[in-house]
Order: sequence, then structure tokens, then C-alpha cells
Amino acid sequence: MKKLLALLFSFFLLSTPSAFADDISEFEIQGISIGDSLLDYMTEDEILKEIEVNKDFYLNLNEPYKYTEIYTNKNLQLYESLALFIKNNHTSEYISNKNEKYIIQSIRGLIDFNENFDGCIKKRNEIAEDLSKMFPDAKKTKNNFVDSYDNTIIDGIYFEFDSGTQSQVVCLDYEESIRIKNNWMDNLSISIKSAEIVDWLRDY
Repeated sequence: MKKLLALLFSFFLLSTPSAFADDISEFEIQGISIGDSLLDYMTEDEILKEIEVNKDFYLNLNEPYKYTEIYTNKNLQLYESLALFIKNNHTSEYISNKNEKYIIQSIRGLIDFNENFDGCIKKRNEIAEDLSKMFPDAKKTKNNFVDSYDNTIIDGIYFEFDSGTQSQVVCLDYEESIRIKNNWMDNLSISIKSAEIVDWLRDY
């Protein structure tokens, strides 16, 4: 049975987490797990529209079109939006089964912390402390930097497992003019990523 990974503003609700202390991939964010078909949560038309809109998001990577990020805010309770990675439609056209085309490889829940970076850091630290207790054997790292492309402040805590899967708790603080222009929000991001997505994002 897949376990629930749901942020309730102060803690994660998890049942018997010790049984999964060596991996994060069996947990859920907003009822969604790695390995699910995105067609269970969105229509194919919605997915294809998102693929087209977001297709150039990762041009800095060596294989920028291998995967694509899909955003949705349908039927959410705990998050403002979700971001999910799937294999890009163009790189999986040979697959005849539609469900297999749209297998979820990563789930990221976004919570609004606009103009409240200190509040975001405080909440991030609370979540990271809970994750540290639940996954004491995971490799834990911290990274704080400013993206040279758009001056976004990225302050994150990362948990990596022997399987290569990863969980991240990250605060994003956009430069104000860019945030307003793109209608983005400063946010707290809680994610679980498959090993292949972790490797793909590192390949730049």
C-alpha cells in the first residue's frame, strides 16, 4: 500500500514510515505517486496542451526534450499547484498504450509564500526535520544559491536515497519584476523524484 506524504502546515501524515525508510518513491503527494499514469488525473488534451506550453523549460540540459513538466491545479487541497514530470510525448510516440506514455516520474507540490521568504524557510526547516527523523539513513544536503539566469534565490534541503530517488524541500524567491511579469509565486516546493529524473536534471 502506498503511503501518504501530505503537508498539513506543520507535519507530514505518514503511516508506518519505518517500513519505507530506504526510499521515498512509494509515498504520495496529493494522492499521486511515482509510477502512476497522469491520465488518472488529467485528460490527454490537457496533458498535450501542457507539453506544448512547457516544452522549452529545460533547454540548459543535454537532453532538454526527454521529459516534460506538466502543471495542474485541479482538485487540490493542500497545494496551490502541482508540477509533474513525464516522458515527453515526442520521445515516447512508439508506445502504443497511452497509459504507458504518461507515467509520472516526479511530483512537486507548491505552496504560496509570496514575499514571505523567512516564513518559507521556517516551514521548510520544520518539514526537513520531520524527514530527517523518518529517513535517518538518507544522504542529506543543503544548497543555497542565486540563479545567474534570472536572480532567483533557491534555498533547499535534499534527501537522496541509495536507490537514487530523491526528496527535496525548497524555497524559491523570484526577482520581483520577473515574478510579476510571469505571474509566478514565491513558493515552498515539496517533491519526490525518481532516480532517472534526478540524473536527467543533473546532466547539463
